[in-house]
Amino acid sequence: MALAFYAVACAPPPKSEKDLSLKDAFAGKFYIGAALDSAQIVGEDTAAIRVVKEQFNAIVAENCMKSEKIQPQEGVFDFHLPDQFVDFGEQNGLFVTGHTLIWHSQAPAWFFVDSLGNDVSREVMIERMKTHIQTVVGRYKGRIKGWDVVNEAILDDGSYRQSKFFEIIGEDYIRLAFEFAHQADPDAELYYNDYSMANAGKREGVVAMVKKLQEQGVRIDGIGMQAHIGLGHPDIAEFEKSIEAFGALGVHVMITELDLTLLPFPDQNVGAEVSASFEYQQQMDPYKEGLPDEMNTKFENRYLDFFKLFLKHQDVISRVTQWGVNDTQSWRNYWPIDGRTDYPLLFDRENNPKPVVAKIIELTKE
Repeated sequence: MALAFYAVACAPPPKSEKDLSLKDAFAGKFYIGAALDSAQIVGEDTAAIRVVKEQFNAIVAENCMKSEKIQPQEGVFDFHLPDQFVDFGEQNGLFVTGHTLIWHSQAPAWFFVDSLGNDVSREVMIERMKTHIQTVVGRYKGRIKGWDVVNEAILDDGSYRQSKFFEIIGEDYIRLAFEFAHQADPDAELYYNDYSMANAGKREGVVAMVKKLQEQGVRIDGIGMQAHIGLGHPDIAEFEKSIEAFGALGVHVMITELDLTLLPFPDQNVGAEVSASFEYQQQMDPYKEGLPDEMNTKFENRYLDFFKLFLKHQDVISRVTQWGVNDTQSWRNYWPIDGRTDYPLLFDRENNPKPVVAKIIELTKE
């Protein structure tokens, strides 16, 4: 009896409503995650790491697992940061996603050419792709729970992107990438990930591609909808149509790379095309000294509208992941215009939760 009394007396008190975290609030609904940069992975950014441990139950690597980083030279793999990333996830009981195996951007130049700089043959390209995927996935077999296998292969009109993978191999490279990943780790979940997924043309193209993979017997477990949103785009009703269309395929839907830019955008047609770049102009950087109340209100309302949508479709949504931990880290400060000050995430530059976090948590109680 004394031991039982001691155990009860020493048990931590239940969390108050004030202390409730995002991961607590969304428990039983979907994972809530964040992308980690190198300073966080190696433990230098201790304040951001505290936020991750307190608030999130899923992580993805922002850059260190992209092919130009992980295999900068043929046959020379750099697992230094990825190993630390996976270790951190395991030590803290987090759902770990690998990002990304096959992507036309941030791929090493050698991947597609021979010693003379000419495109390699289809056979060589397939072998290089297979070696890369199976080496990386195989290293983390049973440890990384899900992989973004192919990233951004469909254009806004629903056609295939004419990437080097497509030019050399053909559309079959997508099927092969998923098959190679499945062979390397039969238990890992496998995803397709893309931006501007609320566009009707892209929606139809992705649905057609996934249906074809399913008909070919290829394992595909989920579709990642990158959510690089703004105050006026995408149309939330169109975003919902895509959630429903993808969910109807019998796969998970994941909200990936979520951030909300408040800055004017120089060209709405570029989506989240990482190669887009525009020169700095002062009028395109209006909030360097802070956000006015009116913009804070718009920011909160937009985030709340999207989280209401995510909760509405929690039956098919398995994860919602912010693209970063805090505003300082966000790529929105340097893309598509370098040197701007944006406020796209749920935690500010001092790693404090913004007022909208408490309001998002309140939504889960309704």
